[in-house]
Amino acid sequence: MTVYADLVRYRELFSNLFRRDFQAKYKGSALGVLWSLLNPLILLGVYLLVFGVIFPSPQIPHFALYLLAGLACWTFFATSMQSAARSLVDAAELVKKVRFPRQLVAFSMVATQAVTFAVMEVILILLSLAFVSDARSTVWLAIPLALLFAAEVAGLALVVACLNVVFRDVEHVLAAALLPWFFVTPILWSAQTLGDRADRHQTLISVLHWVNPVAPPIFAIRDAIWSGRMPHLWDVVYLVVAAAVSLVLAAWVFRSVDDRIAVEL
Repeated sequence: MTVYADLVRYRELFSNLFRRDFQAKYKGSALGVLWSLLNPLILLGVYLLVFGVIFPSPQIPHFALYLLAGLACWTFFATSMQSAARSLVDAAELVKKVRFPRQLVAFSMVATQAVTFAVMEVILILLSLAFVSDARSTVWLAIPLALLFAAEVAGLALVVACLNVVFRDVEHVLAAALLPWFFVTPILWSAQTLGDRADRHQTLISVLHWVNPVAPPIFAIRDAIWSGRMPHLWDVVYLVVAAAVSLVLAAWVFRSVDDRIAVEL
């Protein structure tokens, strides 16, 4: 697909857009790009303290790692969606002046957020190797699974970016949806923490698992890092299919609105 072939064909332009967005994220700060390392370290440290020491879950071993594995995926997803939603709108002057593959603008936003996601995944892998001996044979599976999840997020981000050009309410709907979406995603809770309630609401839990495009990827990556067992086959299949579908959908949506982008902006 030319939508993705342009990432290679215009790789120098994409690299420039990425550097611009990445540097703009930390422009004027004393530490600059070091915040890309410090931010996830601080976040992980706070959650380790609160949920690993102060409020540990007796039902889930290594609960802090369980929680952080889910939070890393969710943070990447949510920040990518929010930043990509306004990417084309914020780049209106550039888009209207110069003809270039506009999908690179949205992808550069995802790439910027992916830096923090990659740092968090490396930290989680190191923590897993240090504290979960059973996971040492499976933890490396988190790397290809995280790449598949990044592909899924990139596709969804391009869809959101394109739709927000045509319908400006999209970014506001997304912002309103992310908070309840976070709480219905199994990050702070699981079937184990629900106890007997899990049996009474099995159908609801299944719906929250399979209808939510973020849940199966979180389960797959978290299993590799935290549980010491191979990720469930259907979670991996779901992730592969979701990544493929989101990329195909993004290409179709982008081609449908590409000619309208400059006009709408």
